[in-house]
Amino acid sequence: MKLVMYNNYQLGLYQDDQVYNLSESLTEINAPTPQDMINAVIADFEGTYRARIKEIAGKVQPIPMDQVHLRPPLPRPGKIVAMAANYFENGALSEPKPLNGFLKSPESVIGEGETVVLPAAHQAAVFHHEAELGVVIGKTAANVSEKDAYDHIFGYVNFNDVSARGLHPTSFLWMKSHDTFGPMGPYLVTADEIADAQNLQVRLWVNGEIRQDYNTSDMGHKIPKMIEWLTSILQLDPGDLIASGTNHQGLGPIQNGDVMEMEIA
Repeated sequence: MKLVMYNNYQLGLYQDDQVYNLSESLTEINAPTPQDMINAVIADFEGTYRARIKEIAGKVQPIPMDQVHLRPPLPRPGKIVAMAANYFENGALSEPKPLNGFLKSPESVIGEGETVVLPAAHQAAVFHHEAELGVVIGKTAANVSEKDAYDHIFGYVNFNDVSARGLHPTSFLWMKSHDTFGPMGPYLVTADEIADAQNLQVRLWVNGEIRQDYNTSDMGHKIPKMIEWLTSILQLDPGDLIASGTNHQGLGPIQNGDVMEMEIA
């Protein structure tokens, strides 16, 4: 399934280039925010909501895409945990760098067609795109072993870990957590749709020019290892996001007026 948030942050199912409204039918979910809505669906997806969503989609009229404004599928995740230097860089490294990561502000999240607002030029030497596979947690995860890691994954999203570099002492907070530095989506794809998350091609274009084009097989620390390590430090909950890192080959600058496009396939 491909789940979306659209228009006034309604929850929908994307299917056959149309969107089916789920929010109006899922009245049993008392969700004060859109993130609470998607969290509830994620937390009880196999027990309740996979079947409910199929049932709803069979009854409601689909909405054509020209009437849909897609939003980020996880509007404000409880946590965004991002991996740092987690790729072999197409053979540039013979072994992975030590496990490393950081928290990125949930307020950084924006959706398709929204604008990354770059801070004033004097605050950074350069701004970079970083196309990444986002891993969405499906159930509470604490001290999870590698062998059980995939059981705790709900699905995957496109994520762009926009970064500022230079002029300031190195600080992940300053580099990564500016508002709008987390473009995401447009779809949250359930894990059963992905045959092998470690064999996906990640591509990003700027103004129609291909910049990043790499495979997730190049990851230094694979997804199960990431989850084992992260959950040994902090608990992850349904709807939390792991940004799995990027291959820096093809990394390039962005500036005002540029258009970024991303796909994972």
